[in-house]
Amino acid sequence: MNHSRFPCFLQAAFVCLIFSTPFGFLNAAPPQNLPAVSDQNIHLRGSYQNSKQKFESTKTGHVAFLGGSITEMNGYRPMVCEFLEKTFPETKFTFTNAGISSTCSNTGAFRTSRDVLSKGPVDLFFVEFAVNDDQDAGHSREAAIRGMEGVIAQIRRHNPYADIVMVHFVNPSMLETIQQHKKPLSSSSHEQVAEHYQVSTIDLASEVARLINAEQLTWKQYGGTHPAPFGNAICAAMIDKLLTRAWKTSGPREKHPAPDKPLDPYSFRNGRLINVKQATLNSGWEIKVPAWDSLPGSKRSRFTSIPMLCADKPGSELELDFEGTALGAFIVAGPDAGELEVSIDGGPFETHDLYHHYSKGLHYPRSVVFNSQLKPGKHHAKIRVSPKSSSKGHSARIMYFAGN
Repeated sequence: MNHSRFPCFLQAAFVCLIFSTPFGFLNAAPPQNLPAVSDQNIHLRGSYQNSKQKFESTKTGHVAFLGGSITEMNGYRPMVCEFLEKTFPETKFTFTNAGISSTCSNTGAFRTSRDVLSKGPVDLFFVEFAVNDDQDAGHSREAAIRGMEGVIAQIRRHNPYADIVMVHFVNPSMLETIQQHKKPLSSSSHEQVAEHYQVSTIDLASEVARLINAEQLTWKQYGGTHPAPFGNAICAAMIDKLLTRAWKTSGPREKHPAPDKPLDPYSFRNGRLINVKQATLNSGWEIKVPAWDSLPGSKRSRFTSIPMLCADKPGSELELDFEGTALGAFIVAGPDAGELEVSIDGGPFETHDLYHHYSKGLHYPRSVVFNSQLKPGKHHAKIRVSPKSSSKGHSARIMYFAGN
């Protein structure tokens, strides 16, 4: 594709990227000769008339993006925002950036209400968790489905007219899997959810593999797991192509059909964050802002002013009454992260390690699910710090409990 034909909304977005991105693109130049994207990895499902008519008739629109660092960074998201503003110049958009680095689809389902739905009904929603479910969480197919289905179901329940686009980004191991003519576990699991709910998908991972195999792109040009402007432009161009095609047709504004039953009955369709103040602290726990300056390991500023439920002594115990089919915790796990022993409804204590392989030098945000297949109804949990540890300490720092 000749640069002169490169969409103007993407050119403008690159100007923004060059001067504002925190991911090291300060010296980047707008890409030349962006390869033409194919149709084979753009999967259009359902209608997108709801968002189109909302944008045109009310001159307002709420567009939200949920994901990990690829969403949080100044990458494909601002390019898509620019495209929408160019396409609907008279519309006043509210853009919600609900990306949080390192977080997976399970965390996404637990925080959808807080970070997205609390801003109001969403007209057009973008979600990506394929990379994080792969390299950060290492999810099984079951866990990846439970997280992503939880997100999609909550968005649609809150606003049955919401149009949704799911995007599959890529890392080196996923790329290698595709090049071996196999499907990455995370993105293929999410694709099952998309098919079940008739949600369109942008399979950027497969498109990148196709372009590399055709010698029209290199991994270096793409920019790596956190794509360079060049790689993000490929994604934005695919979204442009999907929505432009979908919006060419006209049709009635109507609710999206809901599946007769969920893909997984234990999906986090009622995922939520539970305030740590609801716990009964028996011994060794307290709610406080950790003394971060005295703790080894890097910290992310978004978490350093949050009061957390903290303990660092084996045997420290608390109790929690909750309702639903799942219980977990949204934590930060640093070099001193310990293990928790959890008993639900008087059952045996089961051990859950809070330490993550990224915890070695970082207080890493993650969700730890204690049990996701409980009977519906009220439950009682006892949680204590284990004397065992795979790290340098026994610390637990809980921002929220998570339920379903």
